[in-house]
Amino acid sequence: MTRSLEALDPQIRQFIEDVCEQSARLSQGRPHTWPERRLVAAEARSPWRQGGPVMRHTEDIAFEGPHAAFGVRIYWPLSATPDSPALVYLHGGGWCLFGVDTHDRLVREYADAAGLVVVAVDYSLAPEHPYPVALEQITSVLEWLKEHGASRGIHSHRLALGGDSAGANLAVAAALTLRESGEVSRLFALVLNYGAWDPQLSEQARADLGTRDDMLSGEEMDEFWHEYLGPDALRVAGPLSAPLRAELHDLPPSLMLWGDRDVLAEQNTSMARRLADAGVRVRESIHAGAPHSFIEAMAVSEQAQDAIRLGAAWMTEQLDSTKVDQHA
Repeated sequence: MTRSLEALDPQIRQFIEDVCEQSARLSQGRPHTWPERRLVAAEARSPWRQGGPVMRHTEDIAFEGPHAAFGVRIYWPLSATPDSPALVYLHGGGWCLFGVDTHDRLVREYADAAGLVVVAVDYSLAPEHPYPVALEQITSVLEWLKEHGASRGIHSHRLALGGDSAGANLAVAAALTLRESGEVSRLFALVLNYGAWDPQLSEQARADLGTRDDMLSGEEMDEFWHEYLGPDALRVAGPLSAPLRAELHDLPPSLMLWGDRDVLAEQNTSMARRLADAGVRVRESIHAGAPHSFIEAMAVSEQAQDAIRLGAAWMTEQLDSTKVDQHA
C-alpha cells in the first residue's frame, strides 16, 4: 500500500482502491481516446452509484444548443412539494469526464435529504466542446427554468446552485454570470464540493497531495485545464473559467467542502478566503483523510454521507421560505 493510500480514511480508501483497480482492468494499460476514457470511468464507478433513495419521478429533457445538443435530468423526491425550490447540480470530471448517470446517486441523495427538486445538467464535455460551451449551456438552463420551471412544480426564483470539482467551478461561473445580468437574487445558496478554481497549482501541493498515487494528480489537473482552455491555460484563464481570479462580491451564501488529502485543498482554502474577503457568507467543511472525489464513496463512507447531509441542511436553511422576502 502506498503512503498516499495509508493516509486516507479507511472507508474512503475502500472506494479508491476498487475504482483504481477496475479502471486499470478496463483500460488494460492502453492509452484511450476521451470517449473511451469516459466509458472506463463510468463503468469503474457503476457499482458505487447503485442503491440510494427512490424518486417519485425523473424526467430527461433534450436541449439543442448553438454548439451541441445536451440534456437535463430533473429529479422529484417523494417529499417534494408543489412550487418546490430546486438545486441545479453540475457534475465534476475535469470538464472532460462523467455525466448525469455517474452522478445519479449523489443527486438522488441530495434530493431526498433536502426534500427539493434537483435539476442535473448533462453539459457537453471538453476537449470536443471547450470553454465556454458548458457554461453557456448551464446559463441557458437557468434561463429555461425561469420560463418553464413553474409548469414542472419548480420555484425558479428560489434556487441553489452546486457542483463538485469542475462542477463547482461552473457553479460559481454561472453565479457570476447571473450577477452580471442582474439575476443573482434567484440564487439563495451555493454548494461547492472540492472545486477546481485555477490552473495554477503550487509545487508543494503537487509534491504532497498530487502524485500519481493520489486520487487526483497534478498532471491530471494540468491535462484537464489544457483540454478545457487550451495549451496556454495559465495565461488565458479569466474570471469565468478560473473563478479564483474573479471579483466575488454579491454572490450567495456558500458552503465550501473539501478533503485535506486533495491536491486542490490549497486552492479551496484560498477560494474560501477570497469569498469571505468579498463579503460573501462562507461556511467551510474540511474532511480529514479525504481525497478528491470522496463524496462518491457515499455507499460506504460515513464522511461522504455527512458531507451530503451537511449540503442538504445548508440548502434547506438558505432556501427557507421565510427568507424569500428578506432575500428579494
